[in-house]
Amino acid sequence: MEKVESRNGRPGSQTEPDANEIREDGVTKAQRKHYSFYLSILMLAAIALIVAWDVTALSLALPIIAEQLHGTNFQSFWASLAFTLGIAVTQPIYASISDVVGRKYVLYASIILFGIGSIIFATARDMNVIVAGRLIKGLGAGGLDVLQTIILCDITTLKERPRWLGVLSMANAVGAVSGPFIGGVFAEKVGWPWLGWINLITVGITGVLAFFFLHLMPIEGDIKDKMKRLDWPGFALFAVIGTTISLPLSWANMPFAWVSWQTLVPLIIGVLLLIPLGFVEKRAEVPMIPYQIFDNVSIITGTVSGAIYGSLLNPILLYLPLFFQAAYLETPIEAAKSTLPLCCLVVGTSVIVSMLIDWSRKYRIALWVGWFVTTIFLGLSYTIGPDSSRARTYAFQALLGAGLGTVLVSTQISVLASVRRVDDHGLASGMLVTTRFVGSLLGLAICSTIFNSMFEKGLSSLKGNLPKELEALEDASQAVGFIPRLREVHVSEDIMDAVKGAYTDAFQTIWVVLAAFSALAALFSVLTRENSLEKDDVGRQGFKAPSSE
Repeated sequence: MEKVESRNGRPGSQTEPDANEIREDGVTKAQRKHYSFYLSILMLAAIALIVAWDVTALSLALPIIAEQLHGTNFQSFWASLAFTLGIAVTQPIYASISDVVGRKYVLYASIILFGIGSIIFATARDMNVIVAGRLIKGLGAGGLDVLQTIILCDITTLKERPRWLGVLSMANAVGAVSGPFIGGVFAEKVGWPWLGWINLITVGITGVLAFFFLHLMPIEGDIKDKMKRLDWPGFALFAVIGTTISLPLSWANMPFAWVSWQTLVPLIIGVLLLIPLGFVEKRAEVPMIPYQIFDNVSIITGTVSGAIYGSLLNPILLYLPLFFQAAYLETPIEAAKSTLPLCCLVVGTSVIVSMLIDWSRKYRIALWVGWFVTTIFLGLSYTIGPDSSRARTYAFQALLGAGLGTVLVSTQISVLASVRRVDDHGLASGMLVTTRFVGSLLGLAICSTIFNSMFEKGLSSLKGNLPKELEALEDASQAVGFIPRLREVHVSEDIMDAVKGAYTDAFQTIWVVLAAFSALAALFSVLTRENSLEKDDVGRQGFKAPSSE
């Protein structure tokens, strides 16, 4: 460390503040944030918003897009799957490359890919082009999604991180819960191409903010040496594994059955390839899977809890609007409005809890309370049906949102507080994002199977006797896609009650299964230890404010 002369003539460290640099409130000039730091936080929040928004915005817009472009059900299915697949196979790869090469280069590549995909999507005149655009967007979104949390860990200390995690969690939650509503409005009122143009404008702004204001300490070394250190065999093997596992999980029961060879063969291959991946990662100089961070029980339980959280949130965001459409015969936009109590509480609670943790310096009680509330109100959702009062329906989902918002923040803080080396904070955060996404794939696949099975059972009394308008429901895999058409069906009241009852039974079973998942996570959370948040060190890619202010 460079030595400088202090005022009394004795040598001192350059990190020691001059007396004139201490403000009246006791805060040194070095502790004050440069304005570029806040603009970097704004950039990260914008990334969290647009990625979460893009994951969910297509759900209500896709039927309109498919109708205008004369797309088939299979093409519509792939339009959703391509984006998810792009994210699934790239997140750990982006995290590993950024740890060796540097965050900003990987961030730029992600922004460019996302922007190219947005242009292709917005200018598409064919459903196959829509699929291609969504795939390229997914390849970019995988990097954006994982890097926004990794970079936050780089530029903040653990001591101050809860408040900034609250900002990103709020942006993420706003994007996730508003996506379907905004997507439906854009598709119906403005024109679906604007779903791509808005993303292009937003990601362009984030690119400008990143270029001018995200000042990270560079990683020294020759680029060729850095490239040689990367885990290329691991990247290739993981891409194959991610594809072979993600595809069957996404299409299980629709369009292919769980027991079909199209589902089982790639799933089994993907699972078996995990064995050679373990050997490859063991020998890699810089392994893609940072197994070295799993050295304490809190990291393990936090990661498992993160995966379970993903298996809850995305199915809830998918099936809750469908419940309102099926049980109350609402339009897609009306159903999106009906989910606002859950959405608002997820957003609001995530911010409030981050502030409470920042104030109290404790997170374990918040984690326990969050999982307890989530479990209770997921279970109570079983009692909600077509005859339930709206007040009770909204109250239950609002409290469920409060539980989910609490868990969202407290889980991430518990994992980061358990990491021993400061340079591993970004890797741990990236792993949590990845496991949360993998959990969402598993949750959606399981819930799809449960829904189809319970719907078929509930409608068994009318099997073969359905009116012509409802013949599509003979195939249970068509039940979800048929929901928006229920309002247009004119059949006897008894038959409609039976159909709505079958839908309600399917949704209620999903809530019970998800409540069981939540209870499992609550049990795991008991093992989480309370670690100190009073750590002021930053990693090797920390924020480096410009020399002039």
